[in-house]
Amino acid sequence: MNIGVLALQGAVAEHIRSIELAGGTGVAVKRTEQLADIGGLIIPGGESTTIGKLMRKYGFIEAVREFAAEGKPVFGTCAGLIVLAERLEGGEEPHLALMNMTVARNAFGRQRESFETDLDVKGIDTPLRAVFIRAPLIREVGSDVDVLSVYKDEIVTARQGHLLACSYHPELTDDYRLHEYFLNMAKEAAEGKTGR
Repeated sequence: MNIGVLALQGAVAEHIRSIELAGGTGVAVKRTEQLADIGGLIIPGGESTTIGKLMRKYGFIEAVREFAAEGKPVFGTCAGLIVLAERLEGGEEPHLALMNMTVARNAFGRQRESFETDLDVKGIDTPLRAVFIRAPLIREVGSDVDVLSVYKDEIVTARQGHLLACSYHPELTDDYRLHEYFLNMAKEAAEGKTGR
């Protein structure tokens, strides 16, 4: 199963490594045509405004919306979560507007307030190591969104059908189970199952 990582900005190599540890094949996606050859797409962390601008410049906004409309899974991590959101606090224009959630940018503070913690994530047996760096927060979700994990009563991992989002950087640890979870979502989608 080929899983693409949007290679406009962010920890692309680290996501590819995690995908491969999980048993998939990681592909750095730099052109929209490459979306035809992958079963799922990860939008990595970085700076969401910059990622959004680059996605518009290279035609990725419509291309990724079409990719998701085909039922192919998309996974946004940290800034990627912001890019997926339908609503952003502070009146900022959304980017992909795919996932029924309201997101606050830099809700956990600046770089110096970065931290690591163990998170219980629904669908993963034991706690997952999570690295939060200038992390956004999911303020609220629609009724069609499953909350998979919370940290101090705040939503940090969520799933809406074939869309997955987390506030943290799962690629910066040796724990590849969230990538494995996403890989399974892509396999289910390829087999025509929507599973939740």
